[in-house]
Amino acid sequence: MYKVKVFVTLKESVLDPQGTAVMGSLHKMSHTQVSDVRIGKYLELTFEEGDYDIDEKVNEMCTKLLSNPVIEDYTYEVEEVVGQ
Repeated sequence: MYKVKVFVTLKESVLDPQGTAVMGSLHKMSHTQVSDVRIGKYLELTFEEGDYDIDEKVNEMCTKLLSNPVIEDYTYEVEEVVGQ
């Protein structure tokens, strides 16, 4: 069994008004050392053992459903889950 951690973030060239609002709130709370905030999504997918290429499957899922390739980037980590 495998656990895949997917991180989806806006591309650097895309404005992030939600991140700007969070940064403004942090500054009002005296956390002025924060210079930028980008909001994203975190997903965990669990895969059963099988005869397939996990990287190919995750890339297909990310490009077709989990992210918007026009405005978002994604990265992921695959870890083998032992003993479940």
